[in-house]
Parts: sequence; C-alpha cells; structure tokens
Amino acid sequence: MSDRIFGGFGLALAIFYIWAASTIKDSFMVDVVGPRAFPYIVGSIVALCSLYFILRPDDEPEWPHIREFAEIVFAVAVMFAYSWALPEIGFLISTVFATAYLTWRLGTQPLWSLVTGVCTSVGIYVVFHLILGLALAKGPLGF
Repeated sequence: MSDRIFGGFGLALAIFYIWAASTIKDSFMVDVVGPRAFPYIVGSIVALCSLYFILRPDDEPEWPHIREFAEIVFAVAVMFAYSWALPEIGFLISTVFATAYLTWRLGTQPLWSLVTGVCTSVGIYVVFHLILGLALAKGPLGF
C-alpha cells in the first residue's frame, strides 16, 4: 500500500510540474524546442515512474530504520540549506559544502568528500558559467 501512496504523490507532483511548465511564457528569442520541452520531459518521466509504483507495487516494501530515515531527512535539510545559502554565499562555496556533505554521507572519506566537493563546484562553474555563459549566484568574493 505504501508504494501506491508514494506513486500517488509522485503522480500528483508530476501533474503539477507539467501544469507549471505549461505556464512558462515564450521569450522574444524562441528556439525550436522552446523553454517548456525539458520540464515536460522531466514531468513525463516522473509520471511514468509513479504509474509504475501504482500499478506494480512491491509485495513487502522495506522501510528504512530510524537511523536511515534520519539520514534522509538530514540530507533534505542540507538541500534546503543549500538553496537558502546559494544567493547569500554564492554558487562555488555553497556547492562545495553541499556536495562534500552528501558524498561523505554516501560513504566517501571526509577528505575525499571535500576534494569531490571542490572539483564538482569548480567543474560546474567552468562549464556553466565560463563556457556556456550562464549566470550563477555570486558570493561575497564576486564569483
């Protein structure tokens, strides 16, 4: 039953997401694909996965124990803190900490988690900001 409830929430989220994507206005520079294509694809994939959970639920799903559930809740809290910190301290610094924490909790050694966070943050910054020219949140250091 819990799989069907999860699938129902996922399907409702997908429907809302697709509806919200349909309200995106076209800019004066419209390409062939348009600004709604990617959100439509994401919403459709979420809807299909949710339908799978509804139509083919697991007979005996295994729920996480309290420790694992607390890890999940804390990871979600880190993502909320990341979204709050992004405009305050900038993309590079906040991405380092969020990535380092999440990779550490996935089993990487603390030092390598920090290295992974730095490499991920700098790599995304180089690709999206320097190469593609997209604007990322600037921190107190100006980048």
